[in-house]
Amino acid sequence: MNKNGYSMRSVFSLFSSDLAIDLGTANTLVFARGKGIVVNEPSIVAINKNTGEVVAVGREAKEMLGRTPGNVVAIKPMKDGVIADFKVTEKMLTYFIQKAHNRRVLVHPRIVIGASEVYLVEQAMAAAIGAGLPIEEPSGNMVVDIGGGTTDIAVISMSGIVYSRSVRVAGNEMDESVMHYLKRKYNLLVGERTAEQIKIEIGSAYPLEKPMTLEVKGRNLIEGVPRTVTIDDSEIREALSENISTIVNAIRVALERTPPELSADISDRGIVLTGGGALIKNLDKRIREETGLPVSIADDPLASVVLGTGKMLSDFRLLRLVSID
Repeated sequence: MNKNGYSMRSVFSLFSSDLAIDLGTANTLVFARGKGIVVNEPSIVAINKNTGEVVAVGREAKEMLGRTPGNVVAIKPMKDGVIADFKVTEKMLTYFIQKAHNRRVLVHPRIVIGASEVYLVEQAMAAAIGAGLPIEEPSGNMVVDIGGGTTDIAVISMSGIVYSRSVRVAGNEMDESVMHYLKRKYNLLVGERTAEQIKIEIGSAYPLEKPMTLEVKGRNLIEGVPRTVTIDDSEIREALSENISTIVNAIRVALERTPPELSADISDRGIVLTGGGALIKNLDKRIREETGLPVSIADDPLASVVLGTGKMLSDFRLLRLVSID
């Protein structure tokens, strides 16, 4: 995150092999020039507290959430779109970069990643490029990137950001809202992985045409024993309502602060959603109802940022044009 509070992504030129890295709060993706996306795993590291050794990274570490013995802790080194634990982030990046290069080398806490060139690009700009928006044209493009830690909104024209705002409400906050809702209504305690799965399977931002239900297993807080409850989509929609409203309100503010000429372009082209949060059922419909504008979801919303940085690897003119000095 830079001094203005914008979330950013990095494009690295490493060991004579170009990589684009989307270091996200929820997931880290690595794009290798000529190969495409070679790593797509959760931003989680499991560490032995007694020895400091890395037990697992990524997908394997996520499977350990809530299931580790006392001496092993699963850490999410990214929080709200920024690095919260530099040492753990270094270990995680080292592992992912080695994996991108097909190297089976154990992660060591003293490994330093060398880079001949590093460029910083604002997250929303990378997402817009990855979504295929014509960012170099003298016309308005609005992108809303809903990640794990932050939602980044930007209006882009002529390779520059005219308006940008980042709000700390995104996928992780939604998961917590689901956990709190189940705890409050059913006295049911569920873990992060279960809450995320509930959000993915029946979470929505606008009433569904066909109601959905889901059996949820957790621990009864009063009796202290396992319990199963059946919930429906309207309940999870209620749980997510405050989060969704915050995102929608941020979009409305962005529209209000957009210059009139660019507003006309956005009225024609609409708003493009990227990031994992874009997959919340009927979120596009909710935003369309609230703004009266066309809303579309990027072809591959989860990978938009890394695909954008990947495109810049093949076009250094574009990279230099949009990178932050």
